[in-house]
Parts: sequence; C-alpha cells; structure tokens
Amino acid sequence: MVELPYGSVPYPVHLGSRTASILELPRPPAPPPLAGLLDVALAHPLGRPSLDRLVAPGTRITVVVSDATRDEPRSGFLAALRRALPLARWTIAIATGTHGPSALEPLGIDDELRRAARVVNHDGHDESELVTLGTTTRGTPVRVHRCIVDTDLVIATGCIRPHYFAGFGAGAKAVFPGLGQAHAIRVNHRWKTDPRAIAGSVDDNPCRLDLEEAVAMLPAPVFLLNGVCGNDGAVHAAIAGDPVVAFREGARLARDWFVVRAPRAPLVIASDALPITASLYQAAKIASAVAPLVEPGGTLLLVAECAEGVEPLETVNEAIFRIGVLPRLADGVSIQLVSSLSTSVVERTLVHSAASIGDVLARVPGVILIVPHASHLIVEVTS
Repeated sequence: MVELPYGSVPYPVHLGSRTASILELPRPPAPPPLAGLLDVALAHPLGRPSLDRLVAPGTRITVVVSDATRDEPRSGFLAALRRALPLARWTIAIATGTHGPSALEPLGIDDELRRAARVVNHDGHDESELVTLGTTTRGTPVRVHRCIVDTDLVIATGCIRPHYFAGFGAGAKAVFPGLGQAHAIRVNHRWKTDPRAIAGSVDDNPCRLDLEEAVAMLPAPVFLLNGVCGNDGAVHAAIAGDPVVAFREGARLARDWFVVRAPRAPLVIASDALPITASLYQAAKIASAVAPLVEPGGTLLLVAECAEGVEPLETVNEAIFRIGVLPRLADGVSIQLVSSLSTSVVERTLVHSAASIGDVLARVPGVILIVPHASHLIVEVTS
C-alpha cells in the first residue's frame, strides 16, 4: 500500500497485483536553523547595499509576505527583518495576487508586530487602492497597490522553489503579481502558453522576465529576502539583495534539489501536500508539473481533496487549465480527479471526476507511475 498526501489525512492506494514506480526525490538532511540563515543572508546581500545603508530611523518600509496559499515561514522572515530594522516605520503587505484578501490568523504574524505596523490585505479587484506605473515591453499593464509606491523601500519575502510557469516562485513575484491588479496579472499570465515558461526556467522565461520588468518600474528600491527550499519544504539556504541578482543565485541553488528524471507512462497518479491540494485552483500545479510524464492517450490522475472547491470557476477553467495545463499534455491525455467533491461539481470543470483510485486502476492498464509530492518538481523525460 502507498499513502498519498491528499488533504487533512493521506489517501491510501491499494495496488493489488499491480506494481508501480514511485517518483520521489530523496529527502535532504535536516536544515540549519532558519534565523541564522536569514541573518547571514541579510549581512551579505547580493547586488544591493546592506539594509543599514538603505534604511535610516523613520524610513518607511513595506514588507511583502505571502498569503495563506503558500506554506512559508512568514514569522521567521519578519523576525529577521525586525532584528535588522528596529527603528523603521513598517507596513506589512499580504501578497494575494488574484486570490482576494487573505485570512490573517493562519499567516503567523506576531501580534505585537501586527499592532505596531500597518497591515495591507491586498485585493487586486479593488481599484481604489491601485496605482498605474506604465506598461512593460511585453504589453503587461503595471497597476499595483499604492503601499509599494508610497514607501521608501520595498522588501519582498518568500520561498524559492519551482513554479510551473514562472520558473521558480518568490523573487520579484511577491511584488508583482503579488500586489498587482487582477486584470494586469492575467495579462502577464498569458505568457504561460510560451514553451519557455516552465518550471526551472528563468533567464529566457518571458513570464518571469515580464514580471521583473514590472517590478523595476517601482519608484522605491526593492530588496529581496528569500528562503531557498529543499524538496522537503524546509528552508535550506537564504539569499538577500537585488530582486534579480540575488534571485538568480537562489534559483541556481534550488534547481538541483528538484530535478527528477523518468520515462513516460500511460497512467500517472500525482498528488501533493496541503495547501496545494486544498482547491483545484492550486492542484493545477500538480497537473502542470507531471504533464510531460503522461504518454499520448494516457491518463493523469490527480489526487487532491479540494475541500475549498473549484472556484473561481471561469478562472480555473480558462486562465489556468485551458491555457496553463492542457497545452502541456500529449495528445489524447485525460485528466481524472479523485477528490471530496461531488461529480456534478467536478464536471463543471475541464477535468473528469473519478470515484476512487481503485476505479481508475481497474479501467487503465499498463505501467503506473506514482508521484506523491509533485507540484514543485522539475521533470526531465527520459527515453
């Protein structure tokens, strides 16, 4: 029996007489203490002066942290920055992108800091708080929350790990699309259809280059503090400094921790841990990551509880699956979903409802490839 991450509890896979290959990276050694990694990174920034040269007492800083759809050590980032910047005037901005305002309690932000700082819970649909900065050379309108315009310094936090069309998460991505207008974000995300917009690709990735150009339009300097995650989800290194120079170093460190190689299979069963399996919106990352591994005419089985549902449905169908997932699949591949959702709900999407993993195993013959922690993998197909 194999147990797959699914939701609040694992999902058991009973293979019966069939065998399967399991594609999983070896776990790295235990990570060093986070505080030490972050303090060292801040003391040795790449491509930017140190914070003590950028920030004087009373300087207005806006620190960008991820929303609850990302599993990140927000409190650790904020604590490290407080040690470095005890006299700054703080705004904490929650980067929600197109998701809408985030619940604050799950973010782990220290109560004392929340009381002392202004907290901006970004809403990319609220035009009253947005400012236009221009248009990128690739045609993306740059419209962002005013908290990263009316400030002296922007500090972007986040964790560098593979992202299925931006190459890697974090870096400038925390600022835009993190604090961007919903429509502008969708324009940038159209670049996910480009064959260079894949996990692990940075230097020639048009989506990544476009968002970095957008962030460069901010009037205030942007300083990066990023953790570099291993495939266990923990932070194993940290970088700080320029949002392009430092990020490139973090991506270089991360890449080797996530590359996997395997041949194609007629049935690929893929899952991941929460929060990726919380909704179909997020579970699309699983499908995109393993899409190259499914043979033409094969089946991709997503195992994701999706307790938070499939909404916003048009976005999930058109902006994510239609242009971001389906083009990555070989001809004739079917996407099946094992979840807690009713068949009637799933059938409104571009995937098909499966009663159970056992049901799919009974219908699909041939080689089985199981990918338990799929969403952040950089897949290389072997012959």
